[in-house]
Amino acid sequence: MRHAGIRVAVVIAALTIVFVQAMAQKAAKTSIPAGTRVLIRMIDSMDSSKQKAGDRFTASLETNLQVDDRVIAPRGTKVYGRLTNAKSAGRMSGAGELTLELTDIVINGTAYPLVTSTYEVRSEGKGKKTTRRILGGAGLGALIGGIAGGGTGAAIGVAAGAAGGTAVAAAKGGKQVQVQSEALLEFRLEHATKLPVAS
Repeated sequence: MRHAGIRVAVVIAALTIVFVQAMAQKAAKTSIPAGTRVLIRMIDSMDSSKQKAGDRFTASLETNLQVDDRVIAPRGTKVYGRLTNAKSAGRMSGAGELTLELTDIVINGTAYPLVTSTYEVRSEGKGKKTTRRILGGAGLGALIGGIAGGGTGAAIGVAAGAAGGTAVAAAKGGKQVQVQSEALLEFRLEHATKLPVAS
């Protein structure tokens, strides 16, 4: 009986060590360098005629967030952001504008803050179309929204649906602009960020 009790104690101790090590590894954070690309797929739609600065949006990672070959957060991970600027186009003149940034990423049920570049898109005002450039790529219609004032960071949109489908950052009524649900947008981390590895 005594030997059996010792064996049980040893097994419990070993399991405890394994558990503690696993928890420590889960809690350990990895530093993600500034400039790391964060490609997201919009869940919500943004419209310059409806939204205001401070409005929040939900999206998900379109590709794994990783450092070298280590995946920190897999594709599909929930991310959140907000509009830092939203301007409705005027009746007679003035351009519609939207500026988006990411604010949080959810890993293992906890939201961690992010500081990213912005995605900016604006129309050119009355009688002009939204600044945009069609890109090639794997049968997907793609575009770059106009970057207001020289802009910060890369802003890449990929049209959802069939090839040649709806534009992501589209001029609405010639002046308003939208970032539609399913749009693919690219941001960059502005600062090195420490995040735990998703389990």
